[in-house]
Amino acid sequence: MFGPPQHTNWVDEECSWKETCYIGNWSQAVPALRYTGPDVLKLFSDCTVNSMNNFQIGNSKHIIHTNKDGKVIEEGILTRVGEEEFIAYSTFWADYWRRNNGAYNVEMEFLNVVSYHVQGPTSLRLLEKMAGKSLRHMKFMRNEDAVMAGIKVRILRQGMSGEVGFEIHAASEDGQKLWDAIVEVGQEFGIRQMGGRVAMLNHLQASYPTYILDYLPAMFDEDGAGYIDEMSSNVDFADSYYGFAGSFDSENLSDWYRSPIELGWANRINFDHSFRGDAALKAELAAGPKRKLCILRWNAEDVIGVYAEFFKNDGPLPDFMEMPMDPRGYIYSDQVLKDGKLVGATSSRGYSAHFREMISHAVIDIKLAEPGTELTVLWGAPGTPQRKIRAITASSPYKENRGRVNLNTLD
Repeated sequence: MFGPPQHTNWVDEECSWKETCYIGNWSQAVPALRYTGPDVLKLFSDCTVNSMNNFQIGNSKHIIHTNKDGKVIEEGILTRVGEEEFIAYSTFWADYWRRNNGAYNVEMEFLNVVSYHVQGPTSLRLLEKMAGKSLRHMKFMRNEDAVMAGIKVRILRQGMSGEVGFEIHAASEDGQKLWDAIVEVGQEFGIRQMGGRVAMLNHLQASYPTYILDYLPAMFDEDGAGYIDEMSSNVDFADSYYGFAGSFDSENLSDWYRSPIELGWANRINFDHSFRGDAALKAELAAGPKRKLCILRWNAEDVIGVYAEFFKNDGPLPDFMEMPMDPRGYIYSDQVLKDGKLVGATSSRGYSAHFREMISHAVIDIKLAEPGTELTVLWGAPGTPQRKIRAITASSPYKENRGRVNLNTLD
């Protein structure tokens, strides 16, 4: 999905977005759908938690779709490029809603485009050289057109690395030429090509939870029955949606659902309109959130102890901790315990060569989410030799977030 597993090596590539910059190919992971017509704003207002008021041309929003219980079905980026023209990235729910919930004067078409992420401290100077103009006026979640290597592109200032970053969109037929040009010019700026092994590490370090990896899309109920049938007909999606691993186990699929409030997205919710799940989210906010997404730092000695068992000659082996992350693209979720009691579940465990630590996301009881709380992670699937790993809650995001910095303040 993200190209080869690695181009140089995953350690080198993982350090790039803190020290220089990288280019990553998200074209398959982030499909683009164009919506046109006089009812586009109404459509997205009806099916997202976000307000569509004051949505200006050239702006983008992180949009969230929820089910009737206020749990996240999908989320992605919505960009306004014209009065009646919008492009949605990485979300299909609005089109399903359009076809099944009311008469909207809206047309949808898939766009055959590439989506390249260029992220890191030197990404701004690289793209300014490519575009032949200053980009320092660009604010976070703003986009504009440009020409790079003779190719028309759309630049979106957005990224998942927690660093200064951009997405570059262009027609698919120009994709390889554009990639090669960015890599060539990027040599001056220390660019690395990002492989699949580290593609999701930036989401973890910057605390951007991701569907399928950090939560199950909340569509396994009667409301989502038709949608899951459509998605399941696509083999690529079906394998991922049904994949689970780790010590956390349940017979209830909704135990892997998450609300936008739990995931740290409460500031996206606006009750200036009606949408599916609004009553549930109002109630959750009124009662006070019970759980919260945080970062866990896994104890180094305990982690090393798991690896050490693979070099001993006796005893059953525990589950292997893949590095830097589990490659299956499943929800790998382990129990989080406090004094032996289940208080939450991990997701997106990954090793950072930059921080020299094993960390993970975890949604846990909110009273335990303050940095410095000592917890225990139960490592290993049920029925396998399980191991207890000490862990400590840490600040979220784990990496300092520089994504919204004023570009005029940079060299």
